[in-house]
This record gives sequence, structure tokens and C-alpha cells, in this order.
Amino acid sequence: MKKIILASASPQRRKLMKILGLPFIVRPSRAKESTRLTRGCGHLVQLNALRKAREVAQRLGKGIVIGSDTVVYSSGGRLILKPRNMKEAKKNLKELMAGPHWVYSGLALVDAQTGRKETGWEKTKVFMTKISDQAIRRYHNHVSPLDKAGGFDIEGKGALFIPRIEGCYFNVVGLPLAKLASMLKKFGVNVL
Repeated sequence: MKKIILASASPQRRKLMKILGLPFIVRPSRAKESTRLTRGCGHLVQLNALRKAREVAQRLGKGIVIGSDTVVYSSGGRLILKPRNMKEAKKNLKELMAGPHWVYSGLALVDAQTGRKETGWEKTKVFMTKISDQAIRRYHNHVSPLDKAGGFDIEGKGALFIPRIEGCYFNVVGLPLAKLASMLKKFGVNVL
């Protein structure tokens, strides 16, 4: 079996990769992400995922490299990325609680030896319950929002104010596993 490389420093993605049960190594990408929304969120996350996978593939020369990118799109029509500071994290979370929003994750697989690539993306609608400023502060005392698209987690304390989603749960965490498994199959890697 070909070596599998995750081109991400995300601890959430690393945990999700372990669910697949395949041996893999982590080599974070140094590629610069685009934040300009020119052709929709799906296009943006695929583009960034491909940039990340190609950058790592060029460095390693062998293996199947998995790149991923996640963004959040608010009901107010704004792209919400990782917050730069706690003030922005609070502001973003309040905006996301105002109405349903969408989490987009892009995937790109690149065979480092041949350059062959596959890309795709997943979209999940997320509904949040409004919580007080004091509750947001307590949440941020337990969960650092600065390393997460949208500044929240669904797999931890964020689950307490996310009563419902429509779509892939793992997409909201940052790596849509069913989509990834079907893409890996195209490279001859069977998860099941």
C-alpha cells in the first residue's frame, strides 16, 4: 500500500484520520491559503486543499497526500475563518448563533509520484442555540477558538449549543470521512 500523508497540522484532522484505521504520517503544508471568495465556498476550499496537498507532494515525492481546508459561511453572507483574537472569536460566534450557517471542507488527494489528483468538497448546515456573553466567555475558557474555522468545536463543549446539523458531522470537525474514503478508493486504497 502507498504511504498516506496528511498535509495538516490540525489535531482534529489527525484524530479523524485514525478512525480510518490506515497508517499515515503528518507533514503540515506551508502553502498560503486564499481567503478571496470568487467562485463560491466549495471552490475556495478545494483550491486551498489542492494547494496544501501539492506543496507537500512536491517536498516528499512519494505517497498519497491528503490536503484539506475548512471555512464557515454565515447566514449574513460572510466568510468566517479562524479568528485572529478572542474579541473576534466572540463576535464571530454571536454572528453564527444569529441563524443557520454552513461549514465547507475541501479535500484534495495528490499522488506525489505521478501528480494525479482528485478534489471534492462537502457542505453541512449548522444550527446553534444563542448563549449569553458570560456563557461564551466560559466556553472560550475551556476551548481555544483560535485554531478552528468559525472559532467553535462540535466534538467538544460546542456540542452543548449545537442542537442540530444537516449533513456530515465529520465535515464540521474538519475532515469529511465518507468523502475521503471514496476518494481514497479511486487511488486503490480501501478503507473497509
